[in-house]
Amino acid sequence: MSYPIVNATASLLASHSGFGLNFDPFETNIINLAIVIAGLVWFLRGFLGGILDRRRLAILGELKEAEVRLAEATTALAAAQKGVAEAQQRAETIRTDGLARAEAIRQESEKRTVEEMARLKQDSADDLDAEAARVSGQLRREAARLAIEKALASLSGKLDPEAQAKLIDQSIQSLGKA
Repeated sequence: MSYPIVNATASLLASHSGFGLNFDPFETNIINLAIVIAGLVWFLRGFLGGILDRRRLAILGELKEAEVRLAEATTALAAAQKGVAEAQQRAETIRTDGLARAEAIRQESEKRTVEEMARLKQDSADDLDAEAARVSGQLRREAARLAIEKALASLSGKLDPEAQAKLIDQSIQSLGKA
């Protein structure tokens, strides 16, 4: 198998009568190359050095800025943690106050319920007394009426009409007062 690049290189070397190094400084432009390289080093040193210095300063500035932001963030974190602790304390105080208020409301409600029950009991006792008094009065009037009727019935034969009218008038007056 034949390689075309290898064959072309071999034929090129054969036409120039072999491979060798040329040490003639004027023919090889070694002096020009040395001057160009020295100039590049001298000019680029300032240019590249300036770029590197600016980059180094930029990195240092960013590091200082990052340190400042870290300090600010640390301060903000401490303030936030303090705020959270205060909020938790306020929440606990509110919860405790709420429980105390709920207990006070419960006790007040129980007290009002007991007072309302006592008032209802007293009202029903008063109603019962009033009803008993009404019934008692009605029974007394009925008993008096019956007694008068009985007395009139028994007296109607024993009294004359004038005494009977006088007795009826007195009975009517006594019923009006009762």
